[in-house]
Amino acid sequence: MVIGLESWTLARPELFLAAVTALLLIYGVVRGEAATVFVSVATSLALLVTAVLLFVPYREGTAFASLFIVDRLTTTMKALVLVGAAITVLMSRAYFEHAKAWRFEYPLLVALATLGMMLMISANDLMALYVGLELQSLALYVVAAFQRDSVRSTEAGVKYFVLGSVASGMLLFGASLIYGFCGGTAFVEISKALIDGRSGEIGTVIGLVFVVAGLAFKVSAVPFHMWTPDVYEGAPTPVTALFAVAPKIAAMSLLVSVLMGPFKPLFAQWQQIIVVASVLSMALGAFAALRQQNIKRLMAYSSIGNVGYILLGLAAGSEKGIQAVVFYLAIYLVMTLGVFATILLMKRRDIMVEGVNDLAGLGRTHPMMAFALLLFMFSLAGIPPLAGFWGKLYIFIAAVEARLYVPAVLGVLASVVASYYYLRIVKVMYFDEPTEALDQPVFGVNRVVAFAAAILVAVFSLAPQPLSVVATAAAKGLFP
Repeated sequence: MVIGLESWTLARPELFLAAVTALLLIYGVVRGEAATVFVSVATSLALLVTAVLLFVPYREGTAFASLFIVDRLTTTMKALVLVGAAITVLMSRAYFEHAKAWRFEYPLLVALATLGMMLMISANDLMALYVGLELQSLALYVVAAFQRDSVRSTEAGVKYFVLGSVASGMLLFGASLIYGFCGGTAFVEISKALIDGRSGEIGTVIGLVFVVAGLAFKVSAVPFHMWTPDVYEGAPTPVTALFAVAPKIAAMSLLVSVLMGPFKPLFAQWQQIIVVASVLSMALGAFAALRQQNIKRLMAYSSIGNVGYILLGLAAGSEKGIQAVVFYLAIYLVMTLGVFATILLMKRRDIMVEGVNDLAGLGRTHPMMAFALLLFMFSLAGIPPLAGFWGKLYIFIAAVEARLYVPAVLGVLASVVASYYYLRIVKVMYFDEPTEALDQPVFGVNRVVAFAAAILVAVFSLAPQPLSVVATAAAKGLFP
């Protein structure tokens, strides 16, 4: 098989990121620990340059014998993943330097994981999907346990590895069933087999259930969420920030591409699975977080709840539903990065603290930091007119138009319940007496990220239309 120049051109961003990562790895090995700062900055820049290469020049099509696809949806999702990964690398330095665990391998592992995510998003074949998924997962297993001196970090890495391996096995088993019943692994072949009625529908549906289960693990959807609270709490905070945004966006994009692409003919069957996962995720995210005292664990349950809302948009199966998914993911990226940047600023006597009660009196001792966190909490709660409200509104409108009345009502009720623990943080910050004030945060990347995210949330709250236009353009890729 001869691979033409067109294929290499379409995969230009991925090839650039792979080449830069390889060169930086060689440089790091040669220079040793002295290379750490340069490698981390260069990796962040490489991720941002890769995001630019997605659009300059912008091209669409398939490559490598249709294993790889580029369209508006994949390009938008890859841009979100790259921006999220670049920012989390920059956010990591102060934390790992404080923990005396800052090494050049960390940013390179994040870059490799991001490369896997990009391959996942552009997968147009079940085998390409699996290769991208494993490249992402293997790097993330190591990153979760990167702080080797910490028992919590090591435990988080082992839990994520064991459960992730099970999920990968389920996905591969599902892919093998689909191959057996449809006669191919390419998305185009699967779609043709389903439309022509050449596949055994029952067997294909069973295979699809296993594939969806494997991807549901990656997005932390109930009932495949069990790893999330422990890994979020145990992993180093910058790693938790990475897990909360980039892999989630990549896996959600892949779930959309798989279900709305080759398996669109089975919409009636998979819609039921997605609706159940959505409702259970929204419910668990709302109720399980009510009594959480660790803010990272609380954010884990919050992410599970948010995945429930996003899945509801997917279950609608319409252009408006996919538009709402893209819009919500962009808003979620900004809000989550802002929250974790704020968590990284929480120190007392130069020791990181993670308890909700540690925020007591923050409104008086650190008013700007408290106001930024207030914006994020109100937005996550979906209080109008903040950005999170628009995200949930678009999701619920799409669900109602698709006649998913009961799941939409349950989603609204779950959002009301979840508001309690978001507002509890605001109450602790502004109304509780501080036992001991947090350290004054020094000016650095985390402070810049927190305030930049707060500004973006405010901007999206007042003017959601530009982001909505981008989301609409991305969704049209699936509805030509």
